[in-house]
Amino acid sequence: MTDFVEKGSSCDAEGSVIQSVSVAGLKVMMGHRQVEQAALFYEFSLEKHIPADHLLRSVDRFVDLGEIRRDLAPFYSSIGRPSIDPELMIRMLLIGYCFGIRSERRLCDEVHLNLAYRWFCRLGLDGTVPDHSTFSKNRHGRFRESDLFRRVFESVLRRCIRERLVGGDGFAVDASLIKADATRQKGIEGDKGLPPEVFGRAIDEYLAVLDDAAFGAATEVTPKFVSPSDPAARWTGAHGGQAFFAYSTNYLVDVENAIIVDVEATTAIRQAEVLAAKRMIEGSLERFDLYPSRLLGDSGYGSAEMLGWLGHEHGIEPHVTVFDKSARTDGTFSRHDFTFDHAGDVYRCPDGKVLTTTGALVNDGATMLYVASKRDCDRCALKSRCCPKQASRKVPRSIYEGARDMARQIANSWEGRTSRRLRKKIEMLFAHLKRILKLDRLRLRGPNGARDEFTLAATAQNLRKLAKLIPMQTLKPA
Repeated sequence: MTDFVEKGSSCDAEGSVIQSVSVAGLKVMMGHRQVEQAALFYEFSLEKHIPADHLLRSVDRFVDLGEIRRDLAPFYSSIGRPSIDPELMIRMLLIGYCFGIRSERRLCDEVHLNLAYRWFCRLGLDGTVPDHSTFSKNRHGRFRESDLFRRVFESVLRRCIRERLVGGDGFAVDASLIKADATRQKGIEGDKGLPPEVFGRAIDEYLAVLDDAAFGAATEVTPKFVSPSDPAARWTGAHGGQAFFAYSTNYLVDVENAIIVDVEATTAIRQAEVLAAKRMIEGSLERFDLYPSRLLGDSGYGSAEMLGWLGHEHGIEPHVTVFDKSARTDGTFSRHDFTFDHAGDVYRCPDGKVLTTTGALVNDGATMLYVASKRDCDRCALKSRCCPKQASRKVPRSIYEGARDMARQIANSWEGRTSRRLRKKIEMLFAHLKRILKLDRLRLRGPNGARDEFTLAATAQNLRKLAKLIPMQTLKPA
């Protein structure tokens, strides 16, 4: 059956044309869409349009910048054009790092368009968002010498302490590699040094940290390649794949609630990371009176000197995997096959013979040699398994070996097994940093740029942790 459609037109009382369509005998009237006249006044409140469960609403409770504003008073000028309010800049940066917005241009656009971002930045509906170039100049220039981002981080940490989220009993330390903003293909050989024509802020910062043990003075080994755009970044192949230029972000974490107690930027080598761990532990004691009873760490922090520093100098239990390469692979006896007699200060070999020491320090100035008698070794039936190529057996012992023995005992205990599980919390923070906050590659160059990025990211992680652990109070209906 074929539908019969008729079309026609007519006029209403005001002369407007109304289309009429007949479909299968049904007449349908089609008129113009009536558009309501725009209102002269609107009542709009940002506060009412931000969801109660929005992350920024929860984070805003813990951002107090009043004290920081007073500290930055000397950086304001009484002449010239009004500059960017440092509080606005900080709040915009916190948004960027909390939500993984890495581009400053995109951040300015997002703050301009997003109502929640405007509310958090105290801009209202008609507040002016700074241009991205002006924002960048202020971020990298005017407040660089004020250590502004470190103060923001410490203010958030103090709030965590007041909220009793930092127990101060057990700390964990670790470092993670973050790619630098440097192209690996443009690296130059380290032996040749930097070309004399290169210049820039990253070059000046590199020259300023040549004597810093966390960067240039961390090792005397010349890197294979150097980046002319960011020479402080270290060439590393630690991940096992393609080598790249990188910095290390170092975290000191309270394992009770995974709160970041301190953060440091260093060059990407283990010596610098160990130094950063010492600085962070001493800094937490001096600035916040946090004195951990135990420190959790992997074998990178398990050298004899580091374990002695923890146990003997600071009384901190080393829940750290011992770094030990004394095991031999040629089939001869290793050091652990010899028994140490603490009372007599001697070693006993598997055959029961005594190895003594003169007490003289050798090698690195922190090692003593225990030597067996040549006569005992000549007559020993186990010489072929002990010292087949030497006249007598020698066993080195670090002056910090007592701390190493303590760390081994802890590792074999129930507490040590628990610590190894808790240590995963700091690894989860690094995974969150790279996957959620998108900080798998730096956007800023130079040691100061790495330091600022790492500090802001750690601040954002602590703020998100506060928002998660301390829920907002909701009003119950009467």
